[in-house]
Amino acid sequence: MSAASTVKDLTEGRPAKLILAFSIPVFMGNLFQQFYTIIDTLIVGRVLGEDALAAVGCTSSVNFLVVGFCIGLCSGFSIPVAQKFGAKDYEGMRRCVANCLWVGLFFAAAVTVTVSLNAHNILRLMKTPSNIIDMAYTYILVIFIGIPMTMLYNVVSGLIRALGDSKTPLVFLIISSLLNIGLDIFFMVQLQMGVFGAALATILSQTIAGIACLIYMICRYPLLRVQKGEWGLDRRIVLNLCNMGIPMGLQYSITAIGGVILQSSVNTLGSEVVAAMTTSGKIGMFFACGFDALGATMTTYGGQNLGARRLDRISEGLRDCLIIGFTYAIVSFVILYFWAAKLAGLFVTDPSAELLYNARLFLLANSASYILLAMVNIFRFLIQGLGYSRLAILAGVAEMIARTLAGMILVPLFGVYGAALASPLAWLFADAFLIPAYYYVKKRLAVVLQYENNDTAGIDPQGVN
Repeated sequence: MSAASTVKDLTEGRPAKLILAFSIPVFMGNLFQQFYTIIDTLIVGRVLGEDALAAVGCTSSVNFLVVGFCIGLCSGFSIPVAQKFGAKDYEGMRRCVANCLWVGLFFAAAVTVTVSLNAHNILRLMKTPSNIIDMAYTYILVIFIGIPMTMLYNVVSGLIRALGDSKTPLVFLIISSLLNIGLDIFFMVQLQMGVFGAALATILSQTIAGIACLIYMICRYPLLRVQKGEWGLDRRIVLNLCNMGIPMGLQYSITAIGGVILQSSVNTLGSEVVAAMTTSGKIGMFFACGFDALGATMTTYGGQNLGARRLDRISEGLRDCLIIGFTYAIVSFVILYFWAAKLAGLFVTDPSAELLYNARLFLLANSASYILLAMVNIFRFLIQGLGYSRLAILAGVAEMIARTLAGMILVPLFGVYGAALASPLAWLFADAFLIPAYYYVKKRLAVVLQYENNDTAGIDPQGVN
Protein backbone atom coordinates (compact mmCIF):
# COMPACT_ATOMS: atom_id res chain seq x y z
CA MET A 1 0.00 0.00 0.00
CA SER A 2 1.41 3.39 -0.98
CA ALA A 3 1.76 6.19 1.48
CA ALA A 4 -0.59 8.33 -0.55
CA SER A 5 -3.36 5.75 -0.30
CA THR A 6 -3.20 5.79 3.50
CA VAL A 7 -3.64 9.58 3.76
CA LYS A 8 -7.29 10.23 4.61
CA ASP A 9 -9.32 13.41 4.19
CA LEU A 10 -11.86 13.42 7.04
CA THR A 11 -13.75 16.40 5.67
CA GLU A 12 -15.75 14.36 3.13
CA GLY A 13 -17.90 11.23 3.54
CA ARG A 14 -20.06 9.70 6.26
CA PRO A 15 -18.63 10.65 9.69
CA ALA A 16 -19.48 7.31 11.37
CA LYS A 17 -17.67 5.35 8.67
CA LEU A 18 -14.66 7.69 8.73
CA ILE A 19 -14.46 7.63 12.53
CA LEU A 20 -14.54 3.82 12.63
CA ALA A 21 -12.00 3.50 9.82
CA PHE A 22 -9.62 5.91 11.55
CA SER A 23 -10.15 4.73 15.12
CA ILE A 24 -9.83 0.97 14.56
CA PRO A 25 -6.10 1.10 13.66
CA VAL A 26 -5.52 3.48 16.60
CA PHE A 27 -7.46 1.07 18.81
CA MET A 28 -5.41 -1.88 17.60
CA GLY A 29 -2.21 0.07 18.18
CA ASN A 30 -3.30 0.94 21.71
CA LEU A 31 -4.19 -2.70 22.31
CA PHE A 32 -0.75 -3.84 21.27
CA GLN A 33 0.82 -1.15 23.41
CA GLN A 34 -1.21 -2.27 26.41
CA PHE A 35 -0.62 -5.89 25.50
CA TYR A 36 3.11 -5.53 25.96
CA THR A 37 2.63 -3.60 29.22
CA ILE A 38 0.42 -6.44 30.46
CA ILE A 39 2.97 -9.04 29.37
CA ASP A 40 5.62 -6.91 31.07
CA THR A 41 3.54 -6.89 34.26
CA LEU A 42 2.87 -10.63 34.01
CA ILE A 43 6.57 -11.38 33.70
CA VAL A 44 7.43 -9.03 36.58
CA GLY A 45 4.78 -10.56 38.83
CA ARG A 46 5.50 -14.20 37.99
CA VAL A 47 9.29 -14.02 37.67
CA LEU A 48 10.21 -11.34 40.23
CA GLY A 49 7.32 -11.65 42.70
CA GLU A 50 4.62 -9.52 44.33
CA ASP A 51 7.01 -6.89 45.72
CA ALA A 52 8.46 -6.22 42.28
CA LEU A 53 4.94 -6.00 40.86
CA ALA A 54 4.05 -3.44 43.52
CA ALA A 55 7.30 -1.52 42.85
CA VAL A 56 6.51 -1.17 39.16
CA GLY A 57 2.86 -0.42 39.92
CA CYS A 58 3.48 2.33 42.44
CA THR A 59 5.35 4.31 39.76
CA SER A 60 2.36 4.28 37.39
CA SER A 61 0.86 7.57 38.57
CA VAL A 62 4.12 9.54 38.45
CA ASN A 63 4.95 7.81 35.16
CA PHE A 64 1.61 9.01 33.79
CA LEU A 65 2.27 12.50 35.15
CA VAL A 66 5.56 12.87 33.27
CA VAL A 67 5.19 10.63 30.22
CA GLY A 68 1.55 11.70 29.89
CA PHE A 69 2.68 15.32 29.66
CA CYS A 70 5.05 14.39 26.84
CA ILE A 71 2.40 12.40 24.95
CA GLY A 72 -0.14 15.20 25.35
CA LEU A 73 2.41 17.73 24.19
CA CYS A 74 3.09 15.71 21.04
CA SER A 75 -0.63 15.27 20.36
CA GLY A 76 -1.09 19.01 20.61
CA PHE A 77 1.70 19.61 18.11
CA SER A 78 -0.23 17.61 15.51
CA ILE A 79 -3.35 19.82 15.70
CA PRO A 80 -2.00 22.77 13.64
CA VAL A 81 -0.69 20.25 11.11
CA ALA A 82 -4.16 18.66 10.78
CA GLN A 83 -5.75 22.10 10.41
CA LYS A 84 -3.28 23.11 7.68
CA PHE A 85 -3.88 19.81 5.90
CA GLY A 86 -7.66 20.33 6.04
CA ALA A 87 -7.19 23.82 4.61
CA LYS A 88 -4.89 22.41 1.85
CA ASP A 89 -2.07 24.79 2.95
CA TYR A 90 0.78 22.33 2.43
CA GLU A 91 3.67 24.80 2.68
CA GLY A 92 2.32 26.09 5.99
CA MET A 93 1.89 22.49 7.09
CA ARG A 94 5.55 21.66 6.42
CA ARG A 95 6.67 24.74 8.35
CA CYS A 96 4.59 23.45 11.26
CA VAL A 97 6.33 20.08 10.94
CA ALA A 98 9.79 21.67 11.11
CA ASN A 99 8.89 23.72 14.16
CA CYS A 100 7.32 20.63 15.78
CA LEU A 101 10.68 18.91 15.63
CA TRP A 102 12.60 21.88 17.06
CA VAL A 103 10.15 22.50 19.90
CA GLY A 104 9.91 18.78 20.63
CA LEU A 105 13.70 18.54 20.95
CA PHE A 106 13.74 21.38 23.48
CA PHE A 107 11.00 19.89 25.65
CA ALA A 108 12.53 16.40 25.51
CA ALA A 109 15.82 17.67 26.92
CA ALA A 110 14.23 19.90 29.57
CA VAL A 111 11.80 17.29 30.88
CA THR A 112 14.35 14.46 30.92
CA VAL A 113 16.91 16.37 32.98
CA THR A 114 14.35 17.74 35.43
CA VAL A 115 12.53 14.54 36.31
CA SER A 116 15.59 12.27 36.28
CA LEU A 117 17.30 14.40 38.92
CA ASN A 118 14.20 14.36 41.14
CA ALA A 119 12.94 10.78 40.72
CA HIS A 120 13.93 9.50 44.16
CA ASN A 121 12.55 12.54 45.97
CA ILE A 122 9.23 12.11 44.17
CA LEU A 123 8.94 8.48 45.30
CA ARG A 124 9.68 9.47 48.89
CA LEU A 125 7.04 12.18 48.80
CA MET A 126 4.57 9.55 47.57
CA LYS A 127 5.21 7.49 50.73
CA THR A 128 6.41 4.53 48.69
CA PRO A 129 6.78 1.50 51.03
CA SER A 130 10.39 1.04 52.15
CA ASN A 131 10.54 -2.58 50.96
CA ILE A 132 9.94 -1.58 47.33
CA ILE A 133 11.29 1.99 46.96
CA ASP A 134 14.72 0.97 45.60
CA MET A 135 13.19 -1.21 42.89
CA ALA A 136 10.67 1.52 42.08
CA TYR A 137 13.47 4.09 41.70
CA THR A 138 15.48 1.84 39.39
CA TYR A 139 12.48 1.26 37.17
CA ILE A 140 11.24 4.85 36.89
CA LEU A 141 14.72 6.37 36.40
CA VAL A 142 15.30 4.26 33.27
CA ILE A 143 11.86 5.22 31.95
CA PHE A 144 12.61 8.91 32.54
CA ILE A 145 16.00 8.73 30.81
CA GLY A 146 14.23 7.31 27.76
CA ILE A 147 11.77 10.22 27.46
CA PRO A 148 13.42 11.66 24.29
CA MET A 149 12.76 8.40 22.46
CA THR A 150 9.19 8.29 23.74
CA MET A 151 8.66 11.80 22.41
CA LEU A 152 10.28 10.98 19.07
CA TYR A 153 7.77 8.24 18.34
CA ASN A 154 4.80 10.28 19.52
CA VAL A 155 5.75 13.39 17.53
CA VAL A 156 6.25 11.45 14.30
CA SER A 157 3.17 9.24 14.67
CA GLY A 158 1.10 12.34 15.53
CA LEU A 159 2.25 14.05 12.33
CA ILE A 160 1.31 11.01 10.26
CA ARG A 161 -2.11 10.74 11.92
CA ALA A 162 -2.71 14.44 11.21
CA LEU A 163 -2.90 13.46 7.54
CA GLY A 164 -5.60 10.92 8.35
CA ASP A 165 -3.27 7.90 8.30
CA SER A 166 -3.80 5.88 11.45
CA LYS A 167 -2.55 2.59 9.95
CA THR A 168 1.17 3.32 9.67
CA PRO A 169 1.64 4.11 13.40
CA LEU A 170 -0.15 0.81 14.11
CA VAL A 171 2.48 -1.14 12.18
CA PHE A 172 5.34 0.40 14.15
CA LEU A 173 3.50 -0.11 17.44
CA ILE A 174 3.08 -3.81 16.66
CA ILE A 175 6.79 -4.09 15.91
CA SER A 176 7.63 -2.22 19.11
CA SER A 177 5.28 -4.37 21.19
CA LEU A 178 6.61 -7.67 19.92
CA LEU A 179 10.18 -6.48 20.39
CA ASN A 180 9.39 -5.34 23.92
CA ILE A 181 8.00 -8.74 24.86
CA GLY A 182 11.05 -10.49 23.47
CA LEU A 183 13.41 -8.15 25.32
CA ASP A 184 11.40 -8.59 28.54
CA ILE A 185 11.91 -12.34 28.41
CA PHE A 186 15.58 -11.97 27.51
CA PHE A 187 16.46 -9.35 30.14
CA MET A 188 14.35 -10.63 33.05
CA VAL A 189 14.28 -14.39 32.51
CA GLN A 190 17.57 -15.10 30.75
CA LEU A 191 19.81 -12.33 32.13
CA GLN A 192 17.90 -11.93 35.44
CA MET A 193 18.17 -8.13 35.31
CA GLY A 194 15.10 -7.55 37.49
CA VAL A 195 12.97 -4.41 37.15
CA PHE A 196 15.87 -2.67 35.41
CA GLY A 197 15.48 -5.16 32.57
CA ALA A 198 11.74 -4.45 32.34
CA ALA A 199 12.34 -0.70 31.98
CA LEU A 200 15.26 -1.16 29.58
CA ALA A 201 13.14 -3.38 27.31
CA THR A 202 10.47 -0.66 27.14
CA ILE A 203 12.90 2.10 26.24
CA LEU A 204 14.85 0.10 23.65
CA SER A 205 11.67 -0.97 21.85
CA GLN A 206 10.38 2.64 21.79
CA THR A 207 13.73 3.85 20.46
CA ILE A 208 13.65 1.44 17.54
CA ALA A 209 9.98 2.24 16.78
CA GLY A 210 10.62 6.00 16.88
CA ILE A 211 13.66 5.92 14.59
CA ALA A 212 11.98 3.54 12.12
CA CYS A 213 8.82 5.66 12.07
CA LEU A 214 10.84 8.82 11.37
CA ILE A 215 12.73 7.20 8.49
CA TYR A 216 9.46 5.91 7.04
CA MET A 217 7.83 9.35 7.26
CA ILE A 218 10.76 11.03 5.51
CA CYS A 219 10.84 8.45 2.72
CA ARG A 220 7.13 7.90 2.11
CA TYR A 221 5.31 11.17 2.87
CA PRO A 222 6.29 13.96 0.46
CA LEU A 223 3.63 16.22 2.01
CA LEU A 224 5.51 16.10 5.34
CA ARG A 225 9.00 16.34 3.86
CA VAL A 226 10.34 19.74 4.92
CA GLN A 227 11.91 21.68 2.06
CA LYS A 228 14.95 23.93 2.05
CA GLY A 229 14.02 27.30 3.49
CA GLU A 230 11.22 25.83 5.63
CA TRP A 231 13.39 24.74 8.59
CA GLY A 232 13.63 28.11 10.29
CA LEU A 233 12.05 28.76 13.66
CA ASP A 234 8.90 30.82 13.23
CA ARG A 235 7.79 32.67 16.36
CA ARG A 236 4.13 32.61 15.37
CA ILE A 237 4.18 28.88 14.64
CA VAL A 238 6.13 28.10 17.83
CA LEU A 239 3.59 30.02 19.90
CA ASN A 240 0.73 28.22 18.17
CA LEU A 241 2.35 24.83 18.77
CA CYS A 242 2.91 25.66 22.44
CA ASN A 243 -0.62 27.00 22.68
CA MET A 244 -1.90 23.62 21.48
CA GLY A 245 0.68 21.28 23.01
CA ILE A 246 1.38 22.63 26.48
CA PRO A 247 -2.28 22.68 27.57
CA MET A 248 -2.73 19.11 26.33
CA GLY A 249 0.39 18.02 28.18
CA LEU A 250 -0.63 19.87 31.32
CA GLN A 251 -4.06 18.28 31.10
CA TYR A 252 -2.44 14.85 31.52
CA SER A 253 -0.11 16.08 34.24
CA ILE A 254 -2.76 17.93 36.20
CA THR A 255 -4.95 14.84 36.07
CA ALA A 256 -1.98 12.77 37.19
CA ILE A 257 -1.35 15.00 40.22
CA GLY A 258 -4.62 13.75 41.62
CA GLY A 259 -3.48 10.23 40.77
CA VAL A 260 -0.21 10.76 42.65
CA ILE A 261 -2.12 11.96 45.73
CA LEU A 262 -4.47 8.99 45.44
CA GLN A 263 -1.54 6.57 44.99
CA SER A 264 0.13 8.04 48.07
CA SER A 265 -3.00 7.28 50.11
CA VAL A 266 -3.28 3.77 48.68
CA ASN A 267 0.40 3.15 49.50
CA THR A 268 -0.48 3.49 53.19
CA LEU A 269 -2.83 0.49 52.85
CA GLY A 270 0.11 -1.86 52.18
CA SER A 271 1.89 -3.46 49.24
CA GLU A 272 -0.86 -6.07 48.68
CA VAL A 273 -3.47 -3.38 48.02
CA VAL A 274 -0.94 -1.59 45.80
CA ALA A 275 -0.46 -4.84 43.85
CA ALA A 276 -4.25 -5.21 43.47
CA MET A 277 -4.56 -1.64 42.21
CA THR A 278 -1.64 -2.24 39.84
CA THR A 279 -3.23 -5.38 38.46
CA SER A 280 -6.64 -3.79 37.96
CA GLY A 281 -5.02 -0.72 36.46
CA LYS A 282 -3.23 -2.76 33.82
CA ILE A 283 -6.42 -4.62 32.89
CA GLY A 284 -8.45 -1.42 32.93
CA MET A 285 -5.98 0.34 30.63
CA PHE A 286 -6.39 -2.52 28.17
CA PHE A 287 -10.15 -1.92 27.99
CA ALA A 288 -9.70 1.87 27.96
CA CYS A 289 -7.86 1.59 24.63
CA GLY A 290 -11.17 2.00 22.82
CA PHE A 291 -11.87 5.32 24.50
CA ASP A 292 -8.32 6.52 23.84
CA ALA A 293 -8.71 5.64 20.16
CA LEU A 294 -11.98 7.55 19.85
CA GLY A 295 -10.37 10.55 21.51
CA ALA A 296 -7.39 10.51 19.15
CA THR A 297 -9.78 10.20 16.22
CA MET A 298 -11.80 13.23 17.26
CA THR A 299 -8.66 15.36 17.57
CA THR A 300 -7.78 14.77 13.91
CA TYR A 301 -11.43 14.81 12.78
CA GLY A 302 -12.08 18.12 14.54
CA GLY A 303 -8.83 19.68 13.33
CA GLN A 304 -9.32 18.77 9.68
CA ASN A 305 -12.97 19.84 9.59
CA LEU A 306 -12.18 23.13 11.31
CA GLY A 307 -9.49 23.75 8.71
CA ALA A 308 -12.08 23.06 6.00
CA ARG A 309 -14.65 25.24 7.85
CA ARG A 310 -17.14 22.34 8.07
CA LEU A 311 -18.75 23.04 11.44
CA ASP A 312 -21.85 21.04 10.47
CA ARG A 313 -19.79 17.86 10.15
CA ILE A 314 -18.25 18.34 13.58
CA SER A 315 -21.61 17.99 15.35
CA GLU A 316 -22.56 15.01 13.21
CA GLY A 317 -19.24 13.32 13.96
CA LEU A 318 -19.65 13.94 17.69
CA ARG A 319 -23.04 12.22 17.70
CA ASP A 320 -21.76 9.18 15.80
CA CYS A 321 -18.66 8.91 18.00
CA LEU A 322 -20.73 8.98 21.20
CA ILE A 323 -22.91 6.14 19.92
CA ILE A 324 -19.80 4.07 19.19
CA GLY A 325 -18.28 4.92 22.58
CA PHE A 326 -21.40 4.04 24.58
CA THR A 327 -21.72 0.69 22.80
CA TYR A 328 -18.10 -0.16 23.56
CA ALA A 329 -18.55 0.86 27.22
CA ILE A 330 -21.48 -1.51 27.73
CA VAL A 331 -19.69 -4.45 26.10
CA SER A 332 -16.59 -3.82 28.24
CA PHE A 333 -18.60 -3.81 31.47
CA VAL A 334 -20.27 -7.12 30.62
CA ILE A 335 -16.92 -8.77 29.91
CA LEU A 336 -15.34 -7.52 33.13
CA TYR A 337 -18.36 -8.41 35.24
CA PHE A 338 -17.84 -12.08 34.44
CA TRP A 339 -14.07 -12.23 33.91
CA ALA A 340 -12.47 -9.63 36.23
CA ALA A 341 -11.21 -12.07 38.89
CA LYS A 342 -9.90 -14.55 36.31
CA LEU A 343 -7.98 -11.83 34.48
CA ALA A 344 -6.51 -10.51 37.73
CA GLY A 345 -5.37 -14.02 38.68
CA LEU A 346 -3.09 -14.15 35.64
CA PHE A 347 -0.69 -11.58 37.08
CA VAL A 348 0.59 -13.42 40.16
CA THR A 349 1.63 -17.07 40.46
CA ASP A 350 -0.28 -17.68 43.69
CA PRO A 351 -2.67 -14.73 44.18
CA SER A 352 -4.30 -14.28 47.57
CA ALA A 353 -8.07 -14.11 47.90
CA GLU A 354 -7.74 -10.52 49.11
CA LEU A 355 -5.76 -9.47 46.03
CA LEU A 356 -8.34 -11.00 43.69
CA TYR A 357 -11.25 -9.44 45.59
CA ASN A 358 -9.72 -5.97 45.60
CA ALA A 359 -8.69 -6.14 41.95
CA ARG A 360 -12.23 -7.16 40.94
CA LEU A 361 -13.64 -4.34 43.07
CA PHE A 362 -11.50 -1.75 41.25
CA LEU A 363 -12.40 -3.17 37.83
CA LEU A 364 -16.15 -3.31 38.41
CA ALA A 365 -16.32 0.18 39.89
CA ASN A 366 -14.47 1.59 36.89
CA SER A 367 -16.16 -0.38 34.12
CA ALA A 368 -19.63 0.46 35.47
CA SER A 369 -18.68 4.08 34.78
CA TYR A 370 -17.13 3.63 31.33
CA ILE A 371 -19.88 5.66 29.67
CA LEU A 372 -18.59 8.62 31.67
CA LEU A 373 -15.05 7.87 30.47
CA ALA A 374 -16.24 7.69 26.85
CA MET A 375 -17.68 11.20 27.12
CA VAL A 376 -14.51 12.51 28.79
CA ASN A 377 -12.29 11.37 25.93
CA ILE A 378 -14.62 12.26 23.07
CA PHE A 379 -15.54 15.75 24.25
CA ARG A 380 -12.06 16.61 25.56
CA PHE A 381 -10.13 15.66 22.45
CA LEU A 382 -12.69 17.17 20.09
CA ILE A 383 -12.41 20.48 21.96
CA GLN A 384 -8.63 20.25 21.63
CA GLY A 385 -8.84 19.46 17.92
CA LEU A 386 -10.93 22.59 17.49
CA GLY A 387 -8.10 24.65 18.94
CA TYR A 388 -9.32 25.19 22.50
CA SER A 389 -6.67 23.21 24.34
CA ARG A 390 -6.59 25.62 27.27
CA LEU A 391 -10.25 24.91 28.01
CA ALA A 392 -9.52 21.19 28.22
CA ILE A 393 -7.00 21.86 31.00
CA LEU A 394 -9.90 22.71 33.28
CA ALA A 395 -11.29 19.22 32.75
CA GLY A 396 -7.96 17.90 34.00
CA VAL A 397 -8.28 20.20 37.02
CA ALA A 398 -11.71 18.74 37.71
CA GLU A 399 -10.28 15.20 37.59
CA MET A 400 -7.41 16.23 39.85
CA ILE A 401 -9.82 17.67 42.40
CA ALA A 402 -11.92 14.50 42.38
CA ARG A 403 -8.95 12.15 42.83
CA THR A 404 -7.49 14.41 45.50
CA LEU A 405 -10.78 14.29 47.41
CA ALA A 406 -10.81 10.52 47.07
CA GLY A 407 -7.23 10.23 48.30
CA MET A 408 -7.59 12.64 51.21
CA ILE A 409 -11.14 11.79 52.34
CA LEU A 410 -12.56 8.58 50.85
CA VAL A 411 -9.49 6.35 51.26
CA PRO A 412 -8.89 7.26 54.95
CA LEU A 413 -12.61 6.75 55.68
CA PHE A 414 -13.41 3.70 53.54
CA GLY A 415 -10.06 2.17 52.61
CA VAL A 416 -10.00 0.23 49.36
CA TYR A 417 -13.67 1.01 48.69
CA GLY A 418 -12.88 4.73 48.71
CA ALA A 419 -10.00 4.18 46.29
CA ALA A 420 -12.31 2.25 43.93
CA LEU A 421 -14.59 5.29 43.65
CA ALA A 422 -11.78 7.67 42.65
CA SER A 423 -11.83 7.25 38.86
CA PRO A 424 -15.64 7.25 38.45
CA LEU A 425 -15.79 10.40 40.53
CA ALA A 426 -13.02 12.00 38.42
CA TRP A 427 -14.82 11.21 35.16
CA LEU A 428 -18.08 12.61 36.51
CA PHE A 429 -16.38 15.86 37.53
CA ALA A 430 -14.69 16.17 34.12
CA ASP A 431 -17.92 15.57 32.19
CA ALA A 432 -19.71 18.20 34.24
CA PHE A 433 -17.26 20.71 32.77
CA LEU A 434 -16.58 19.31 29.28
CA ILE A 435 -20.13 19.01 27.97
CA PRO A 436 -21.04 22.68 28.56
CA ALA A 437 -17.55 23.66 27.36
CA TYR A 438 -18.12 21.95 23.98
CA TYR A 439 -21.32 23.89 23.36
CA TYR A 440 -19.51 27.09 24.30
CA VAL A 441 -16.78 26.29 21.76
CA LYS A 442 -19.35 25.42 19.11
CA LYS A 443 -21.11 28.74 19.64
CA ARG A 444 -17.85 30.69 19.45
CA LEU A 445 -16.78 28.96 16.25
CA ALA A 446 -20.17 29.60 14.66
CA VAL A 447 -19.67 33.32 15.28
CA VAL A 448 -16.15 33.21 13.81
CA LEU A 449 -17.25 31.36 10.69
CA GLN A 450 -20.14 33.76 10.21
CA TYR A 451 -17.68 36.66 10.27
CA GLU A 452 -15.50 34.87 7.74
CA ASN A 453 -18.47 34.28 5.45
CA ASN A 454 -19.21 38.01 5.64
CA ASP A 455 -15.62 38.75 4.57
CA THR A 456 -14.68 40.21 7.94
CA ALA A 457 -10.89 40.47 8.08
CA GLY A 458 -8.54 39.60 10.90
CA ILE A 459 -10.62 36.90 12.57
CA ASP A 460 -8.77 33.73 13.51
CA PRO A 461 -10.61 30.79 15.16
CA GLN A 462 -7.54 30.14 17.27
CA GLY A 463 -7.56 33.74 18.44
CA VAL A 464 -10.85 33.45 20.29
CA ASN A 465 -9.56 30.64 22.49
